[in-house]
Amino acid sequence: MGDSGSDGPTAEEQDAPGGGSRAIVGWVMFDWAAQPYFTLITTFVFAPYFVAHAVGDPVQGQKLWGYAVAGAGAAVAVLSPVLGAIADAGGRRKPWIAASSLLFAAGGIGLWWAVPGLPYGVLPVLAAFIAATVGAEVAAVFTNAMLPDVAPPSRIGRISGLGWAVGYMGGLTSLAVMLILFLADPIAGRTVAGLAPLLDLDPAAFEGDRFSGPFSAIWYLVFVVPLFAFVPDRPHQARLSAAVVAGMKSLRATLVRLAARGPIARYLVARMIYTDGLSALFAFGGAYAAATFDWQAQQVGLFGVILIIAATIGAGFGGRLDDRLGSRRLILTSLVILAAAAIAILSVGRDHVGFVVSVTPADAGRLFNSMSELAYLAAGCVIGIVAGPIQSASRTLLVRLAPKEEITEYFGLYALVGKATAFLGPLMIGAVTAATGSLRLGMSVILLFLVVGYALLRTVPDARAE
Repeated sequence: MGDSGSDGPTAEEQDAPGGGSRAIVGWVMFDWAAQPYFTLITTFVFAPYFVAHAVGDPVQGQKLWGYAVAGAGAAVAVLSPVLGAIADAGGRRKPWIAASSLLFAAGGIGLWWAVPGLPYGVLPVLAAFIAATVGAEVAAVFTNAMLPDVAPPSRIGRISGLGWAVGYMGGLTSLAVMLILFLADPIAGRTVAGLAPLLDLDPAAFEGDRFSGPFSAIWYLVFVVPLFAFVPDRPHQARLSAAVVAGMKSLRATLVRLAARGPIARYLVARMIYTDGLSALFAFGGAYAAATFDWQAQQVGLFGVILIIAATIGAGFGGRLDDRLGSRRLILTSLVILAAAAIAILSVGRDHVGFVVSVTPADAGRLFNSMSELAYLAAGCVIGIVAGPIQSASRTLLVRLAPKEEITEYFGLYALVGKATAFLGPLMIGAVTAATGSLRLGMSVILLFLVVGYALLRTVPDARAE
């Protein structure tokens, strides 16, 4: 595979910093630990439940969920670059990961109280979701910044892709556990394995859907341990107060220098735009399917299993293509495919495909038995296959572009541009949905972000060529 070959490690690989294979395993396990939150909460279980059932009105639910995702994105946008700069000045990253992890776990547990009809009010539930999302995203900033410390330079793309693939497998495994043991049909009262849900969870009260919050928090706390055990941290360099002062000065200097570093600046802006589209597609894809086809948690969950398998395959191959073809070329190709698949999804309704071709509506008593459901499933698989390469190659492109001594700070900016306008996609979806009363028109704004992001990325030179 390219320059890495099969003749043993190169001198560059032998001299690479880090803790060897154990450090790589520990770093990769973060994705395994964190991905179930995004799989269960923001995509396939809790988000569809909130939109379709928690509020009682899917249009109102999609609007409120859009505003919550926007709020979480705004908080991450403010915190990530500042904390990244402070961590670069102070040296250590694990204390920040630990603090973020506690916030993540507390927010995830709080989602249990999203009772149908929201008797405790919508604000506590949305606040718990925002807290959990901020904790997960900030922890990822510091973990991503550890990548060049554990990965040999010539294998950064593959190890990044491995992380995404392992993360998808973690999401798939957690979703399978939820489907088999906890998520029961509200009418039949049984899981997909024909079992009564564990912990006496009441299907009629959607307790299985709500349990996805505490479950993802517990999963994370268990499987993040290898990161702390095996991945070496940078040495302590300054007290917190001194690190804050130095970090803020460094951040200001970086922002000034960023204007002169054209390729990095253009890349960060491009990623900001296309990530908005990708994130919105993930955040609302399951909920859109639930509202369109009246899918319950089991159906959305099985849809998620199929998509995650596709995404795992895509992430695995994407890492190798990244090292061989270059990150920029891989992202551009994936964005074209992603936009086409998004159009295909928007063209599908309960009784039609391709916008105008009428089909027999789905039978509510059977699983994926209509042409429209199968078309939606096929388009979703395409999205899954290209999503992993986009996310993995985006991470490695920054590693190849940014100065290594400022890598955490740049990953803070990376999170900033990933979240600075992340509120805009969900906000526009919520606003357009509210204004038109149409879920499809609300979702259509995603295409705008993908097209603009693609156009901007074309102005960025290939880091491998440089």
